[in-house]
Formats: sequence, structure tokens, C-alpha cells
Amino acid sequence: MTTERREPANDADERTMLEGWLEYHRGTLAWKCEGLTDEQLRTASVPPSELSLLGLVRHMAEVERGWFREVLMDEDPGPIYCSDADPDGEFHLTEADTWQEANAAWQAEIDIARRNAAGFALDDLSKGRSKNSGEPFSLRWIYTHMIEEYARHNGHADLIRERLDGATGD
Repeated sequence: MTTERREPANDADERTMLEGWLEYHRGTLAWKCEGLTDEQLRTASVPPSELSLLGLVRHMAEVERGWFREVLMDEDPGPIYCSDADPDGEFHLTEADTWQEANAAWQAEIDIARRNAAGFALDDLSKGRSKNSGEPFSLRWIYTHMIEEYARHNGHADLIRERLDGATGD
């Protein structure tokens, strides 16, 4: 399988541009995981960090859930991998953790995120509020933050992938 990634058109309107870059970065993370075994995906290849490609995918499933369900819609679906006892649970992997399960959870959260965002204009405010300020977020802010979140973690994914098998690329 080859992941399709397309940059948005240079003259796209703002929403199309933001959604396009978010999709591009979602695709980039999937591409960085392509062709690897579960063992490779679980490998924390830059000690002492526990960061792995599978952990990043699980983290992004939590992030998608957090912003597009908890914040945007003010839902409380609960965490997927984290808990009060293990707030970084998405990064604490066992032999039982697989790409199939993590990717399914991530893709399900992406699908929900797309549906939830479709009901908002860029200037519409979230139903949930910031835990810090108590203020709502515009969908524009959430999209911009999600692009930043993926771009940062895709940089991590580049380094992890190169360390695993030498593969490089944007």
C-alpha cells in the first residue's frame, strides 16, 4: 500500500487550505509507518526516549479525539490509551500492541474529526473550553494547532524511521 499525499492547491480558499494541510500531515505519518513490522513500529529507536512510530500513531489518535470530540463538541468519550495511572499510556507499548489496532483507532478518530468539523465554520467557536483560560477555540485555531501538532511529530517520525531502516523523505 502506498499512502497518497497531496499538498493543497496554491490558490485554495482558507478552509480547503487548512483541511488540505491537515490531511497531508495525517498522510505523512501513515507514510512513515508504511512497510514496517509491528516490532519495528514498537521500537523506540532513539534511547533514552520511549518514542516510537506506533506510539506516535496512538498519540495522534488521542490528540484527534481530544480536539475534535472533547474540545470542539464538548463530548467526554474517555481516553483510548491513557489513564490517571498512566497519563502517557499511548507511548507505553507491549508485544500485544499492533499496527492494525492502533491504525484502526487512529482512522476512526480521524473520521469522527472530519464529521464533527464539517458542522462548523472556521470562525465558529468550540462547545468545549480551554482547561487553562476557560475560553472556547475557533475551528480555525484547532485546525492550525492540529497542523502544527502533526508537523512536529512528523519530524520525530522522520528521525525514528531513518534510524529503523535508513528510509528518508519529507
